[in-house]
Amino acid sequence: MSLALHLKVVGLLMLALAAAHFTFPRRFNWASELRRLSPLNRQIFIVHDLFIVLMLVMMGLLSLWQTAALLEPTALGRVMLAGLTLFWAVRLFVQFFVYDASLWRGNRFRTVMHGLFAGMWTYYTAVFACGWWWQMH
Repeated sequence: MSLALHLKVVGLLMLALAAAHFTFPRRFNWASELRRLSPLNRQIFIVHDLFIVLMLVMMGLLSLWQTAALLEPTALGRVMLAGLTLFWAVRLFVQFFVYDASLWRGNRFRTVMHGLFAGMWTYYTAVFACGWWWQMH
């Protein structure tokens, strides 16, 4: 597969993840969980989740529809790919070193999801890093 095709796959995966966020409230019982927060913290949580969805959509559309622009040897392409690489590398780091393993160990569904997400963050990071490396050489 070409790097351009990998960028398009990443874009589709990000859009799918953004869409999946709409199932999270029911899946993770947010109605009950969020009631325990103060109104300010509840609203911050909701706004942050909406901005995560917005960023996934924007990054997904960029990867899907502006693949050629990302791969053009320009300063903007290099900066975008470097930023996307850094963003997803940090997200991968968080998966292993911020989330407490006790949250997923021993729970089959959560363990599978942990592995799938770790794999997805690794793939995103690798694709953007390859694009960035390609831009630099």
